[in-house]
Amino acid sequence: MQATIQQIFQSSIDAKQQLLASERLLQLTETVSVLIADAFRNGHRLYLCGNGGSAADAQHLAAEFTGAFYNRNRRALPAEALHVNTSYITAAANDYDYNSIYSRLVEGIMQPGDVLIGLSTSGNSGNVVKAFEAARAKGIITVGMTGEKGGALRPLCDYLFDVPSNDTPRIQECHMLIGHTICQLVEAQIFPA
Repeated sequence: MQATIQQIFQSSIDAKQQLLASERLLQLTETVSVLIADAFRNGHRLYLCGNGGSAADAQHLAAEFTGAFYNRNRRALPAEALHVNTSYITAAANDYDYNSIYSRLVEGIMQPGDVLIGLSTSGNSGNVVKAFEAARAKGIITVGMTGEKGGALRPLCDYLFDVPSNDTPRIQECHMLIGHTICQLVEAQIFPA
């Protein structure tokens, strides 16, 4: 069993080493952190969405912005995961279809200049894809976090973190590393020490 544990740990390290070796993804992390900081400074909001573990990661990242990352003495930043209203989610899924749950919220609450981050390891989650289609139609900035293929989200992203892996747990771990890095960089830009 210990050999299996070591193999899992090593595969996680290897995925992160690939991120570290990608100048494109490093630059993209910087670019997106500046973009989000500028959006906050200009009165816009950040929304995030995903399914399953990716929904949990979206909610976790939203909490880092509205709560605090390192700076506990700062004001909250306007970030929210789109799936936190379970009454809405269950009603919309029942009355329309599950693939429409996020796009209807994008249409109803998001404004041009807001930023939408969608997490989908395959890039093919129907509700995230439809949310990005609605966002593009409204002039909302789209940031995708996927695995290496990017799936159907690829052409809908203004910015795409296509993690160089096809292994769902490793992709999700990399999404959180990227997300935490962006949180730290945004916080430092808006609230310099």
